[in-house]
Amino acid sequence: MSDWEVRLSTSRGVPYFYNVDSGESMWEAPPGLTQEQVAALPGAKQHLLGSGGRPAQVRASHLLVKHSGSRRPSSWKEKFAELASKHSDCSSHAKGGDLGMFKPGQMQKPFEDATYALRVGEISDVISTDSGVHLILRTA
Repeated sequence: MSDWEVRLSTSRGVPYFYNVDSGESMWEAPPGLTQEQVAALPGAKQHLLGSGGRPAQVRASHLLVKHSGSRRPSSWKEKFAELASKHSDCSSHAKGGDLGMFKPGQMQKPFEDATYALRVGEISDVISTDSGVHLILRTA
């Protein structure tokens, strides 16, 4: 039986893992736990697993190239972060394109749908939104 449970951070609004015996907490799943064990932790169903077999949240990195009709025109796996840092028109370029964790409804629909359809480690085809075109790397 694991001493870990999944809780929701009140400051960041994302789930984290908490060890009830040691008081230790971490953002990533504790080492040594399988996906099945993580899914069985107290709080996992509420904070990690969404409806319809979709995760409650995903994490992705992206590269955005703005076009003239963008919403705000002013504003390859190993090389993805480097390419995003150099070429993305999004402020996430400073973090190699990392957008952090997000839930359904927080991103434009085509971007959200494409991200949720990817498996971790997969890169999308070109996805077009009101902001521009994106390449998405699903990272969690």
